[in-house]
Amino acid sequence: MIRQKSFESDTSTLYLVPTPIGNLQEMTPRALDVLKNVNVIAAEDTRNTKKLLMAYGIDTMLMSHHEHNQQTSIPKIIERLENGEDVAVVSDAGYPLVSDPGQKLVQETISHGFNVVSVSGANAAMNALVASGLSCYHYLFYGFLENKSSKRKKQLEEIKTIPYTTIFYEAPHRIEDTLQDMLDVLGNRQMCLARELTKVHEEYIRGTIQEVLEVAATCKGEMVIIMDGFKQDEVVFDMYTAISKVDEYIESGMRTKEAIGLVAKEMACKKNELYEAYHKR
Repeated sequence: MIRQKSFESDTSTLYLVPTPIGNLQEMTPRALDVLKNVNVIAAEDTRNTKKLLMAYGIDTMLMSHHEHNQQTSIPKIIERLENGEDVAVVSDAGYPLVSDPGQKLVQETISHGFNVVSVSGANAAMNALVASGLSCYHYLFYGFLENKSSKRKKQLEEIKTIPYTTIFYEAPHRIEDTLQDMLDVLGNRQMCLARELTKVHEEYIRGTIQEVLEVAATCKGEMVIIMDGFKQDEVVFDMYTAISKVDEYIESGMRTKEAIGLVAKEMACKKNELYEAYHKR
């Protein structure tokens, strides 16, 4: 067991400092104070972080620390902590480690006996969740799904009966494919798509997956998907099963249109959606 008293120790500290997700005014006084007073800031992209520091007149030394150089950057950070220095870690936007690499550095810091302290600040997932209109009492943060549709659908299958609101991150060039996979696997649930959070083009699109999918092609910027949880009284529906049942009925001699209508009724899904999915496959 390791017990840390963050403010009752002169042990060197690794600070995890969130940065703005769009609006520079979201930097908190404490975050700025930490960045001013640590010995070095380990940044995901030193160019982006330098712009942030310049905006606040901070001239703390920067070093590069990201997924592709962590084998060499982590030992350097640990060495600084061993020399009595304090280090701040920042990502390009939001919290370090949230859908970003960094866990290994935190584990190494803890194993060497140094403090790890998180500083409060901007977080896209929480911004989107509380304004979504969906339940905030119990929720699951999932982050990014896989890029390939087959792998993405497998991930969605694993969580489709979870009754909690689920939070996903997604990039604009994948949003249509991801929403289509969600519709196929999860059914036409209520959701909220939040984009460009804290920026001048901030937008929340609330509705069913099908409704949001119809306008997704026009959406730009980084996105957060807030998905309603599974309801105990809803039929567990996925398009794979529906299409398989249509094939079974057709093989038994039923006409395609008739089979689609029957399966849509049995599985409580929209006939036109099943028709389109069946002929698209």
